[in-house]
Amino acid sequence: MIELYESQRAMRNMRKAAMQRGVVAVLDVGTSKIACLVLRFDGVDPAGGDVGSMAGQAGFRVIGAATTRSRGVRFGEIEAMAETERAIRTAVQAAQKMANIRVDHVIACFSGAGPRSYGLAGEVDLDGTVVTEQDISRVLSACDVPDYGQGREVLHAQPVNFALDHRSGLIDPRGQMGTRLATDMHMVTVEAAAVQNLAHAVRRCDLELAGVASSAYVSGVAALVEDEQELGAACIDMGGGTTGISIFMKKHMIYADAVSMGGDHVTSDISLGLQVPPATAERLKTFLGGVVATGMDDREMIDLEGETGDWEHDRRQVSRAELIGIMRPRVEEILEEVRVRLDAAGFEHLPSQQIVLTGGGSQIPGLDGLASKILGQQVRLGRPMRVHGLPQAATGPGFASAVGMCLFAAHPQDEWWDFELPVEKYPARSLRRAVKWFKDNW
Repeated sequence: MIELYESQRAMRNMRKAAMQRGVVAVLDVGTSKIACLVLRFDGVDPAGGDVGSMAGQAGFRVIGAATTRSRGVRFGEIEAMAETERAIRTAVQAAQKMANIRVDHVIACFSGAGPRSYGLAGEVDLDGTVVTEQDISRVLSACDVPDYGQGREVLHAQPVNFALDHRSGLIDPRGQMGTRLATDMHMVTVEAAAVQNLAHAVRRCDLELAGVASSAYVSGVAALVEDEQELGAACIDMGGGTTGISIFMKKHMIYADAVSMGGDHVTSDISLGLQVPPATAERLKTFLGGVVATGMDDREMIDLEGETGDWEHDRRQVSRAELIGIMRPRVEEILEEVRVRLDAAGFEHLPSQQIVLTGGGSQIPGLDGLASKILGQQVRLGRPMRVHGLPQAATGPGFASAVGMCLFAAHPQDEWWDFELPVEKYPARSLRRAVKWFKDNW
């Protein structure tokens, strides 16, 4: 675990250095598209870190943006390295050209990789009467880390609540007086191979990876308004290959999960059902699709223009009701699966049960009505927050995770590795390695 802790610390320092130099790129590696935004920071306050060393607020604007069709990515994970590398290069170079500046550091987000959530708790007695940075480090390292299995890595580890003696719900207890400090921490683990492949793909493009994040998390940061993040809400990010789920409470993510189904599955159902190429199926889904049929849809005919050379096959017509009949079952299946994950997380016990749909797949007409029947009454479609300099083409729901990455870079939340971990918490094998090094070198 210490290797990951150290690499996250190194990435955090790299991100801080890149922001102080003024330019950093964010990369959203999705199943259907790869988006790159180049950010210019105009005034990072490195001394502003009252909550973690990275919490200096930074003003930024988007100076370059590009998007390209994703290649070599399936279910949010890299499947063909060379193809993904080419797609990343294309997006980054186009964004650099628009910004007219070279970028060396990128912060990337990805979906999929089987995220799992854990709630951890720890408490310690204070050394003095006033809570210090060291006390925060000690209480975070006192959390019992579960055995999350071989081949998995910690992606996020955020303290979501502090309690000092009998007072709970503290955001930052430093400088306050008490005798016993407790914390609740939310930890997300993902399959290590997915993170390693992403890091390798970025390195092959001659770029430095200065941070990684889960798409489900950053989409929630971008699409949920402040009240929803405070009172409790779920963000459902419907992408091409996966549907990310994140639940926020008190402005912190308290649960994350993903369903390995998305908009591409609806497209492939249309392609198979109507015997048309995937590109035609995507166009039908985007411009003519829906999930709620009316009496008019039986009479509205759609021309399926094919290029097979068979005149009869190329000049077919189907009704819009038939298209909706193919799309609805798959969309229902995705929403039912999301419902299962929300129930498992205990979402119904939150004081507010707002659900926000975002991501490219959320633009299917009538989806919010169907979702409110399956998921609960309070459903709305979410667009990402407006970011300074963002082009009009990148303001739709499909760019929620890219915009969320900008906010994640500019205003990071505290993570476990923002604090110095006490030496006694280092795993024994690291100490054994140090002892061996001393023996060999002295």
